[in-house]
Amino acid sequence: MPTHTTHSDLPMVVLVSGEGTNLQAILDNSANGSLPVTVAAVISDRSQARALARAHAADVAAETCLPAEYPDRQQYDAALIRLIDRHSPGLVVLAGFMRILSDHFVRHYRGRLLNIHPSLLPKYRGLHTHRHVLAGGEREHGCSVHFVTETLDGGPLIAQTKVIVRPDDTEVVLRARVQRQEHRLYPEVIGWFARGRVQLDGEHVVFDGRRLQAPVMLPAQEQPA
Repeated sequence: MPTHTTHSDLPMVVLVSGEGTNLQAILDNSANGSLPVTVAAVISDRSQARALARAHAADVAAETCLPAEYPDRQQYDAALIRLIDRHSPGLVVLAGFMRILSDHFVRHYRGRLLNIHPSLLPKYRGLHTHRHVLAGGEREHGCSVHFVTETLDGGPLIAQTKVIVRPDDTEVVLRARVQRQEHRLYPEVIGWFARGRVQLDGEHVVFDGRRLQAPVMLPAQEQPA
């Protein structure tokens, strides 16, 4: 099914590395008209990423930029910038893109580069968040959408969704529950950006004309335990 487009849709590039479930949520919301974006391209650092097949199925350009073809991170990021900029995006979205980006890359897209992270930032930056949450005995977990800056998983927060950590949760079960919230939260925030409701002002997020003092908290939609 082709991605829904109108003359006012925001052109967007999505960077992926793996399965692409957040990408699928974006494509679905774009296709049904609830998300005013045109996914101009999906770009992966892995040629076998399942997300590329999702892009093909949606009639979206699916491209690769492979690290092994470049001698260092700086040259890789420069090539990735050239590839992205061919599509003239108003927004670049990280959806499970498993590379640490250079400061030059981040500055190039400052204010139009978003990421979703599976924790309630600033807690549990980096990998294996569900494992760390369980090991730490946390009562709450969730996901966060933020503007990307030079600090890993440390950019200004836009919105979060919380889930309750249940006594019988395993890492696999908790990951699945958080992912379901990601698939709601990310399209919602992308829609805010596309409609001009959210911007980055220096180091601060402005939402509906007012500087946020804390991330917007969207309620989770979960089945009863």
